[in-house]
Amino acid sequence: MTGLPRQRAIAVAVRKHGYIANDDLARMFDVAVQTIRRDIRVLDAAGEVIRHHGGASAPSSVENIAYAQRQILNRRDKDAIGRCAAEAIPDGASLFVNIGTTTEAFARSLSGHRGLQVITNNLHVASLLAGGEECRVVVTGGTVRMRDGGILGPDSLAMLSQYRADYGVIGISGIDEDGTLLDFDSDEVRASELIRNNSRQVFLLADHTKFGRRPLVRAGNIADVSAFFTDRRPSDTICDRLSAAGVALHVAAPDVRKRT
Repeated sequence: MTGLPRQRAIAVAVRKHGYIANDDLARMFDVAVQTIRRDIRVLDAAGEVIRHHGGASAPSSVENIAYAQRQILNRRDKDAIGRCAAEAIPDGASLFVNIGTTTEAFARSLSGHRGLQVITNNLHVASLLAGGEECRVVVTGGTVRMRDGGILGPDSLAMLSQYRADYGVIGISGIDEDGTLLDFDSDEVRASELIRNNSRQVFLLADHTKFGRRPLVRAGNIADVSAFFTDRRPSDTICDRLSAAGVALHVAAPDVRKRT
């Protein structure tokens, strides 16, 4: 542990709650938000927390942030990524969509498309798309993970392996500096691998907070996808890897009209 007693206490609080907004931390410790931002920068550099726009999360390698918190975290950035990726999907396409809040943002942006066929192991994605007359949705069998609507297990994997789609749209929990994709759950990783192997093109969606996160399970490499959609330009090292592998990079801009 590093820094002032307040910084140590901030790290403990963030680890306890998984994610805390800067405004809440400022009230908790009775200091200015600017002071909290400085503390978070110090703690992030020391690896004690992960700094986000507006808050900080715990740097766990074995457990993801709670789903309800991930829905709120960087919502505008995820929406921008989702819109950008949806614009690259033509009408009449078939696609896989996996588990995650960024892929759910992508699903919300498909409302204007026609003739889509979607295979998903994400109940939230299925719910978002099921009301559209122009979209046929196939939901995998398996066990529903109640905390986030993910459908996992051998039945889900068996169904995913039965299809081959034009596009596989996947999220990820962490991206290491060497391009390694990382996740918290080996079952999710197996599902993502099947999607990648059974898709003609693979779109990876991840906001900037995924860079430097180090979940435990390897899930391939960023060079394995066709296109990468994010909200900020990655490091030069990652950009060089994308370029060498022929992976298209799309940096989405948040919709300024939605800012408050």
